[in-house]
Amino acid sequence: MLVSELKEKLGLEYVHRASDVQVSDCYIGDMLSVVMSNAPECAVWLTVQTNINIIAVSVMADIACVVVVEGMEPDMNTVLKAEEQDVNILKTDKSAYSLAKEISDLL
Repeated sequence: MLVSELKEKLGLEYVHRASDVQVSDCYIGDMLSVVMSNAPECAVWLTVQTNINIIAVSVMADIACVVVVEGMEPDMNTVLKAEEQDVNILKTDKSAYSLAKEISDLL
């Protein structure tokens, strides 16, 4: 499933739309070093983290997209870095747990 399809089916909102890549898994985590070490490639990463470091982790871990959950908002530096690095960032008011259940049903 493509990021754009996931966005539509789950009612997510783009913060930054980058290349429409394939999604094949889901990962929940807020500790960046753990995400870097354990997130599967092409995953949807669900997090409450909003700082610029999520972009570096996404690139290093080959994440398909970052979904910022629980109504959190990435700051402008994060969005600018996402544009620079071609990283999809989406957001939702849903919790990571409820969103992960929905993603599991789709993948």
